[in-house]
Amino acid sequence: MAGNNGSNQTLIPQAREALNRFKMEAASEVGVSLKQGYNGDLTSRQAGSIGGQMVKKMIAQVENSMASGSINGMQ
Repeated sequence: MAGNNGSNQTLIPQAREALNRFKMEAASEVGVSLKQGYNGDLTSRQAGSIGGQMVKKMIAQVENSMASGSINGMQ
C-alpha cells in the first residue's frame, strides 16, 4: 500500500472552498446529504455516487469547452 506522500494537497488554497461547494452540489444532485467536516458515516455507494457525479460534471464542462474552442490545443 502506498503511504501518504502529501500529493493530496490543494495546489491553489483558494480553490478549496470552490471544490467543497462543487462536492456539496454534486451530493445534492444525487440525493446524498453531506455535512460540513467529517462525513465518515457515508456508505461506499454514497461516496462513489458523489465522486461519479463530480467526474460526470467535469467531463461535460471540458466537452463544452472543447466544442466552443476555448481549450487551446485539445481539438
